[in-house]
Amino acid sequence: MLRIGTCSWKYDSWEGLVYSDKKGINFLREYSAIYNTVEIDQWFWSLHGINNITLPQKDTVLEYNNSVPEEFKFTIKIPNSITLTHQYLKNKGTDLTANPHFLSPDLFNAFFDSIEPLHSKIGALMFQFEYLNKSKMGSVQEFIEKFEAFTERINPEARKKLAVEIRNPNYLVKPFFDYQCKENIGSVLLEGYYMPPVWETFSKFREQLISPLIIRLHGPNRKEIETASNGKWNKILEPKDEALAKVSLMIEYFKQKNTDVYVNVNNHFEGSAPLTIERLQNQLKSLST
Repeated sequence: MLRIGTCSWKYDSWEGLVYSDKKGINFLREYSAIYNTVEIDQWFWSLHGINNITLPQKDTVLEYNNSVPEEFKFTIKIPNSITLTHQYLKNKGTDLTANPHFLSPDLFNAFFDSIEPLHSKIGALMFQFEYLNKSKMGSVQEFIEKFEAFTERINPEARKKLAVEIRNPNYLVKPFFDYQCKENIGSVLLEGYYMPPVWETFSKFREQLISPLIIRLHGPNRKEIETASNGKWNKILEPKDEALAKVSLMIEYFKQKNTDVYVNVNNHFEGSAPLTIERLQNQLKSLST
């Protein structure tokens, strides 16, 4: 199944594109009347110090669950308290401080329990790792070993939904994708953030890419497009026709393989996620005619 949605959903400037108004509405309910998936990234920002971690609040989880139809699917970013090897540096040049919760099965299971009302609506649990230099992770093999040890101790139901996003171009190698394929772990292909184009990764490793496969369209330079948009995300500002054409070809390939694909579109990709989705859908229609 193909699902195309956005990265987050509450933007006033989507009034007229997605929302009937920007005041007094349930944004997610109106959103889910148009799209069948969305990415939740707000729970990623969970690490505020070694002993200061926030997990999803029950009332928020219930609100999200009650706002969408039963067939709707969320792709949820795992808290950075689990994915960060070290705490964020407050000042350049200071020593790294290890994050004791990195790939903690206990913390992950607590997070998974906290979103229990959403379990039937989870499309994927996304692990977004920052760029890992040698001082944070010695090699891709070390990363694989640590992640494998982690997955052996987590909730088996959650284990079925994992997908990994890496931001090390040098980790996009055969052993990495072989491991994911063997262990039935999905891949997150990121377009942007100094990563190679998703088409390039797809061309090399298409046979190892399995469900849930997530294509995240983010774009290369956030500051430029934020300046150009002035905070209003209702116009295409930097069209990426070639990238969308190639993503549509990727989707057609995975359709033939019965691979579940999620496309998560960010406003920063072209200037307006809803309009980018419309353009991608037109590309897909042209392929099928």
